[in-house]
Amino acid sequence: MTEVETASLHESLHKYFGFDSFKGDQEAIIANLLAGNDTFVIMPTGGGKSMCYQLPALMSEGTAIIISPLIALMKNQVDAIRNFGTEDGIAHFMNSSLSKAEITKVKKDISDGKTKLLYVAPESLNKEENVNFLRDIPISFFAIDEAHCISEWGHDFRPEYRRLRPIIEQIGTVPIIALTATATPKVQQDIIKNLAMNEAKVYKSSFNRANLYYDVRPKQNVVKEIIKYIKQNTGKSGIVYCLSRKKVEEIAETLKVNGIKALPYHAGLEANLRAQHQDMFLMEEADVIVATIAFGMGIDKPDVRYVIHHDVPKSLEGYYQETGRAGRDGGEGNCISFYHYDDIVKLEKFMKGKPVAEQEIGKQLLQETVGYAETSVCRRKTLLHYFGEVYDEAKCNAMCDNCRNPKQKFEAEESLTLVLDTVLDVKEKFKAKHVVQVLMGTKTAATKSYKHEALEVFGKGSFETEKYWMAIIRQGLVNNYLEKDIENYGLLGVTEKGKEFLENPHSILFTRDTDYDAAGDDDEMAAGGGGQRGGASDETLFALLKDLRKKIAKQKGVPPYVVFQDPSLEDMAIQYPINMEEMKQITGVGSGKALRFGKEFVDLITKYVEENDITRPMDMVVKSVVNKSGAKVYIIQSIDRKLSLGDIANAKGMSMDEVISEIESIVSSGTKVNISYYINSIIDDDKQEEIYEYFKESETDSIIEALKELGEEDYTEEEIRLVRIKFIAELGH
Repeated sequence: MTEVETASLHESLHKYFGFDSFKGDQEAIIANLLAGNDTFVIMPTGGGKSMCYQLPALMSEGTAIIISPLIALMKNQVDAIRNFGTEDGIAHFMNSSLSKAEITKVKKDISDGKTKLLYVAPESLNKEENVNFLRDIPISFFAIDEAHCISEWGHDFRPEYRRLRPIIEQIGTVPIIALTATATPKVQQDIIKNLAMNEAKVYKSSFNRANLYYDVRPKQNVVKEIIKYIKQNTGKSGIVYCLSRKKVEEIAETLKVNGIKALPYHAGLEANLRAQHQDMFLMEEADVIVATIAFGMGIDKPDVRYVIHHDVPKSLEGYYQETGRAGRDGGEGNCISFYHYDDIVKLEKFMKGKPVAEQEIGKQLLQETVGYAETSVCRRKTLLHYFGEVYDEAKCNAMCDNCRNPKQKFEAEESLTLVLDTVLDVKEKFKAKHVVQVLMGTKTAATKSYKHEALEVFGKGSFETEKYWMAIIRQGLVNNYLEKDIENYGLLGVTEKGKEFLENPHSILFTRDTDYDAAGDDDEMAAGGGGQRGGASDETLFALLKDLRKKIAKQKGVPPYVVFQDPSLEDMAIQYPINMEEMKQITGVGSGKALRFGKEFVDLITKYVEENDITRPMDMVVKSVVNKSGAKVYIIQSIDRKLSLGDIANAKGMSMDEVISEIESIVSSGTKVNISYYINSIIDDDKQEEIYEYFKESETDSIIEALKELGEEDYTEEEIRLVRIKFIAELGH
């Protein structure tokens, strides 16, 4: 891409959306699509998927056709796009909810060249009259959202998606961009094959959502625990998922009785009531939606602060998608699941009567969920392994219950060796359950018919429980000693790494799984653990801005976040913009949004600044820092409030290393900050003194040199960097 093309992309990004930079692979994806190439995007929820087709649609000649399975979501997305511009005709949706007159209006805007984005359901695209209409208009490209619906192995299979390719070919040959927020390697293959996108450039982002905190709790006194958690998070938006419609109604009613603004949402509700409940949640007239996990909600709300699973979901893809609705704005997102194996038994019962192949797929997916729920290793590592991604659990930053409260470790060399030997002895042709039966010496029809009772390993593992051996197998899979052939009924195989281990066995530590059946009642459960908003912004002003946003949203008939998202309000409550030019510099506020909504916010902030005699960051010494980085201002003010650096990192979706680098930059640019409160909480006085004295006497501030001198065995790089910041701040200014 040329410099001119790059500049054009960035100008368009700022013009339409008010952002100065792209996230992750967005820029490369958009450039590839604009160049006329098929594109396949695998990006987690909250990664900015919709931008990958919204911006190129606005920049291209003709209309982009966005195929989405969720009618409920279409209106939200259309409203959001319209609010970034000045012309409502720029975006439309066409589905069964529209009257004939409304459809005529949509078609006129498209024919007149006003419409850049047209959202359609796959069922609507199947209609001959729509196909004939679309044949005669210039189309920039097709975007297929929620592309995992194509695959029977996906968590939300939709047969209509299987018929998309031939329909697209009838309409015309233009580039296709397929997007999904959750796809295992098997599902990815299905999507490429079905859409005939063999030449497509694939962009796969990490599935890691660093701001989400994962927590699995024993399912005891669950309703009481849910009420307690929600009350500890009053005023925050949340979703509670349940297995059945009946349970949804029961939980919603119980929450209401207990003074919580909650509403039910499931497929059995009358359509208008369902839409009303969704709108009330989006408009912040209700704090909690209680919903069935079986029903795709299509709620595109960026500030959902917690997702609670009353019951275990049917698959890890479903779980990932549902938990992914938390913290889409990069802020706090707590994912709490209550687990008991009885839920799995219920879900298996629901499968009876379905075709055998479907039951087989369903059972495999359920066992993956069991493995995730019962594991005691890093939940992030387990979850990302399922999506084919290798993850170093050290980077979890204690953002899951297992890393925050590590379980007991034990020497597993002998057990892993026994499991690997058994998998090889049964010729790598059996699933985990059969391997465990052989290890335990359990006689079954299968062990008898395959003569496995005669194997030397038969019964060698009888000194431990079935759960123990399942845990060894799971950790063997996550650590790449074993592999599972998902297309072949989940048969276990030994990897090259596993074979190397058998040739050269060595000490290896595994962790003991939690026994959720035996877990006691826990009345002191923590209220969560994800990053909080942090309070670096002016809390009073932030609350006033939220009230104003709610009022304007009500007037316009749109969800509050369509007016401005929380990060924008947060930035306003840090920067105090008092004119339109300053408002345009606020994160997420471009010219269009500033003109459409900015004046009332500027007026409120101006009045607030005057009445409270506020010294604005833009008037302070850090003015140049403000213009350069909103994160720096956030960090400075968070340190003033003595927030832990971990909380600051979580609130901004940054790693600890990134936060420390920002503080180093702040200090070196001449701004004094005092992080002694944090250093004192994690480094003892003697260590601090030694590092401090080292820098007083050293001619270099090199961390590498300091590590060599002080000793890597006794000091960490992080400790030295933190004390160096303190040294420069105290003596360098």
